[in-house]
Amino acid sequence: QVQLVESGGGLVQAGGSLRLSCAASGRTFSTYTMAWFRQAPGKEREFVAAARWLTSITYSENYGNFVKNRFTISRDIAKNAVYLQMNSLTPEDTAIYYCAAKQGPSVSRPNDYNYWGQGTQVTVSS
Repeated sequence: QVQLVESGGGLVQAGGSLRLSCAASGRTFSTYTMAWFRQAPGKEREFVAAARWLTSITYSENYGNFVKNRFTISRDIAKNAVYLQMNSLTPEDTAIYYCAAKQGPSVSRPNDYNYWGQGTQVTVSS
């Protein structure tokens, strides 16, 4: 059974940092694109970042326009894990953050992703 399990969310003050983790199990995701999306109340799911497989040890990084060098995605291919380091957080970053995985080159469309985690809540206070 394939599972993506997020962790690391929580409450942080504006300007603070959080590091989200996503552990995948049930299959090897080494050649998959792994990504983070977020969804705030009343809003559509939004692309945050993706790490797209290139070789057995390298991947490309893609980010949503709003990220502006504040977030960094990384992955440990051997551990089947992906991470999201978030710095300079603002209240507008408050949302549930989801880990997702897919095959193929596209990165930012939620409907293209086959596997999803349950999400982890990130709340940024002002």
